[in-house]
Parts: sequence; structure tokens; C-alpha cells
Amino acid sequence: MKASATDKAIIEARKITKQFPGVLALNNVDLRVYAGKVNAVVGENGAGKSTLMNILSGVYTEYDGELLLDGQKIKFKDTTDARNVGISIIHQELQLVPQLSIAENIFLGREPLTKMRTIDRQKMEEESRVLLSKLELDADVNGKISSLRIGQQQIVEIAKALSFDVRVLIMDEPTSALSESETTTLFKLIESLKRDGVAIVYITHKMNELTQLADFVTVLRDGCSVHESAVKNIPVDDVVKLMVGRDIQDFFVKQPHVKGDVRLKIENMSMKKSGKSGKYLLKNISFDVHASEVLGIYGLMGAGRTELFEAILGLHPTRTSGTVCIDQKSIKISSPDVAIKAGIAFIPEDRKHDGLVLNMAIAHNISLASMDKILKNGLLSANLEQKQAEMYREKLKIKSTSSSQSVAKLSGGNQQKVVVSKWLATDPKILFLDEPTRGIDVNAKNEIYKIIDDLAVEGIAIVIVSSELPEIMAISDRIITLCEGRYSGEFARAEFTEEKILHAALPQ
Repeated sequence: MKASATDKAIIEARKITKQFPGVLALNNVDLRVYAGKVNAVVGENGAGKSTLMNILSGVYTEYDGELLLDGQKIKFKDTTDARNVGISIIHQELQLVPQLSIAENIFLGREPLTKMRTIDRQKMEEESRVLLSKLELDADVNGKISSLRIGQQQIVEIAKALSFDVRVLIMDEPTSALSESETTTLFKLIESLKRDGVAIVYITHKMNELTQLADFVTVLRDGCSVHESAVKNIPVDDVVKLMVGRDIQDFFVKQPHVKGDVRLKIENMSMKKSGKSGKYLLKNISFDVHASEVLGIYGLMGAGRTELFEAILGLHPTRTSGTVCIDQKSIKISSPDVAIKAGIAFIPEDRKHDGLVLNMAIAHNISLASMDKILKNGLLSANLEQKQAEMYREKLKIKSTSSSQSVAKLSGGNQQKVVVSKWLATDPKILFLDEPTRGIDVNAKNEIYKIIDDLAVEGIAIVIVSSELPEIMAISDRIITLCEGRYSGEFARAEFTEEKILHAALPQ
């Protein structure tokens, strides 16, 4: 599909250059965005995608080059200026206030007013319900944002963007926290918006979304636009090669592991729902994982994947039952501290909120779970902490100026490496990873895959949860499936097919 001579871009960026102190973020970048089309923008973290979107949406107002709206030059003074002409952005990092309700978040700063100039709560709530209905989110609009899980919060962020009279909708990794059913709903909504003539700018790291959704693709690399075409005119492998500057054959190739003894054995793990309903989130789940083995756990949203990790880690001891054996010894895990001392490490799904202290240095983050290793005469040793951080910075190839750099300034992939480093510093026997590549680019994903594979070769037992079937099939030696809180299937590597695994994960 190629834009015809009659097609005019709603918004066009020409020769956009943006420099920050010491960093050339964008260098003569071009982008054309067409009405009724999904215009994908892809590239590694740090390629300049978010910087370009921040210029299109009025976040950054100082830059070289020019923006054209309907063929006319335009310069936004701020985000309100951009929204007033119909440009709305859904950031990957949620821009919500946890203490406010869903309705209050959707209309924050532009609440409808009554004739008495007070907030018209009834109208605000009614319009919020209509928006949530379109997105098939069943939630109380008066409920606090903090009560929703991340995927639901992402849907509220989308509803907030749609509440404007939108002509251009910028979506930055919108499915990174969504379940499969939520993603399907979002894709239906995108098709509806396309029919209404809305231009969608869609940033993604998931190549299947590129072929499934996009009409056009622009590839950025190192702050430059290196390719623009109709999606149907370029193979996905070529897109990936353009993104990273090398052939896809150079990517992750799983190493052979010699499976060791059973390191972790779980028997009849169950967890009740909170409250007095008597219902279970998990029911009689049993499995084991060996040293030097990567065990994948796959299931649909609500299958109990994350809850299983939480149960094993002792987060809900009063609601959990079952047996945990490590190296053939039964252990009663009543808290995460007990789990850590027993040799279990856990890398959570949400690295920014649960895995890192963003305003602290890399070195401080790495030492958080292993303070005893950097003590000297009972006091924290800055020298020992620095040596430990530099060792992991080198081992995991963390791209940074030094181990004193703030974690907040790192890319998503490098932040994830810091989380991995933090837990490797505890010398774990067993490593749990929950959605370890959420929100990171293709190249960074392959670096994380290689780290996981190398750790398995070193003898660590690894258990990984992922909602991306190609990912979990690529990295796992064995996969078990969960469905509605129960064990539903097991597959050796030679048996892996998407059809078989998905079938086992679906309710029968």
C-alpha cells in the first residue's frame, strides 16, 4: 500500500532535529501520518521514537525542522495547543493519578461544569461509562485508579485520549500491559477509528502487531529515519535488520543445557481468594524444575501465572497451601524474605514500580537485595558496592556512563538488566521472571534471552512467565500451561507448537 498522489498527510514532520545536552536525539527525521491509516513507528529503545512523538504532541516545543498540519506549517506552544487541533497521545508510562477515580482521571483538568460552575459529576461519570463500554472495561468509574491492575489502567489511559475530539492518536506501546482479550478489543477499536478517518501513530516492539495492524511503517535508528514504506512492501525480517543494523540470523540462538537434579518441586499449591468466598485463585498445582533448565509457564490473563509466583514467594501465607521443596528439602515459605534466604530470586513484571528505585544510582539498586555483601566492619562500603556494580555492568553489558548513573536515565532493556543484576547478587539457586521483556525493544529482548540462557548454563533453575507465545517457545526447555488457576498441560521442547500450547491454555 502506497499513499497515492491524492493522499495528503494530516501531519508531517520534516527534517526534525532535537538535541539534549550531550545527546543528538533526532537528526533530520521525516515522518508522514495519513488519515484512516495505522502509521507504525519502530526502532530500538533510544532510537528517538518517544522524542519524535513528544514533538508531535507538543511536549517538546524547541527543535529544528518543521511540522505541517494539513499542509500548513504549525508550531505548538504546549500539549494543550496540540490537543486543540486534534492530536492526542497515549504514553507508555501511565499519566494517571492513583488516588483519583477513573472518571476524575479521564476528565482531569477539563471537568464538565454545571450552570452553577460546579463540577458536573453526573455528566462526567456518564461519559466515562460510555468510553469504558467502547473499550469493554467493566469497572466502576467512581473506583480509584489504584484499585486497577496495570492493563486496566492502560485502558483508562486510552479512554482518556479518546475523550478528546481526536484526529491523530499517538499510541506508545499500547498493548505492553494488556491481556490477549484486551488487546483484541483494542485492535477492534483501532479498526473503528480508522473507518472514522482517525490517523493512528503506533509505536510497537512486537513485529506481529506490525503485520496485523499497520498500513505504513517508519523505521528509526540512532535518531535517524532509515526507512519508510507500506508494510506490505517490506518483510518483517528486513524491518528488524533496519532497526538494529544487522541480520536477524545474529539474534538469540538457544544453547544446549545439561539438565541437573530437581532444584524446585511444588506440590498441590493452592491459594484462596481474599475475603470469605471460599473460592480459589490457584488449585492443586504441581510441577518441578531442574538445575540448568528453563521452565516456561503460559496461560491467558487470569489463569493464575503471577499468583503462582506470589504463592511460592510467601506473599499470601494465610491463603496459601501446598509444599515447596528446594534441593529435596521441604521449606515453609511464610514471607519473601524466607524465599530469598532459601535461594529464590524474583524479577517482577513492573520493573519501574516493583523492581527499581528510579532516582537512585545503578550501584545502589544492584546492592539493595544483598547489603551483607558490601559491608565492611558493619558499615556499607562504597568501594565494595562500586566493584560489585561494575562487575555486573560488564557481565550483563549494561549501557551506561558509569554505575553512578541514575537508573531513570537508562533504556527499558538496561533497566531490566539492573533488576537481573540485583537478584544475581544474592547468588540465587532459582530465578523467577514475570514478563521479563515487557516494553523493551527487539535487540534488548534478545540480550535478555541470552542472559537467561547463560544463567541456565551456569546451573540456575529458571521459571519464566510470558504472555508472548513465540518468546516462551524460543527460550524454554519445557512449558507448562495454566487455565483458570489449574495445571492444564505440559510440553517438552520437541512438542512445542503454538496451536498445542494455546489449546491447552484455553478453557475446555
